[in-house]
Amino acid sequence: MNQKLEKLKQNVIKCKNCNLHKTRTNSVPGKGNFKSDVIFVGEAPGKNEDKNGEPFIGIAGKKLSAALEEANVSRDEIYITNVVKCRPPDNRVPNTDERNTCQEYLKEEIKIIKPKIICVLGNTAFNSVLGGSEITKFRGKIIRKDNQLYFISVHPAATIYNQKLIKVLKKDIKKLFKLIRELNNNKEIKIDIEQSS
Repeated sequence: MNQKLEKLKQNVIKCKNCNLHKTRTNSVPGKGNFKSDVIFVGEAPGKNEDKNGEPFIGIAGKKLSAALEEANVSRDEIYITNVVKCRPPDNRVPNTDERNTCQEYLKEEIKIIKPKIICVLGNTAFNSVLGGSEITKFRGKIIRKDNQLYFISVHPAATIYNQKLIKVLKKDIKKLFKLIRELNNNKEIKIDIEQSS
């Protein structure tokens, strides 16, 4: 385990920077391989994550694991986290204050891991990380901002309510890892959107 990441994890566990600490069971730090080429960023922990203090272990996590398996990637190879590290009450969308308060943790995770690509899952993460909206227009695209590459996809939770999105998620994950292989082979990849700060 990376020492900086371990320290960050402990800070997240003890965090009381916003009101979500009053209603959480456990805060949920990111988890996974600190040498990963990719960081997956979701919205916030759900019920199972809050109970166990671990990201993406509920139904949405299983959907993501299935999509990864289809791309021949194991969960052990990746790092996964959320924009907000504590579950908002009743699974509501985290508000701006909660997102802003938590963003330093995400920045720190990115700084430590230095991923080739950050995979942004769903509208809330898309909005928080890149100021975007309308995920369906941008999913499957590569955005470059401040010399960091981002890949946009649907949130695995969306596939629970819309079965058609399972194919979309699987297709996106395959494309993502194809892009990572190309980057590792020093191939030029097509940037769909260049975003300035």
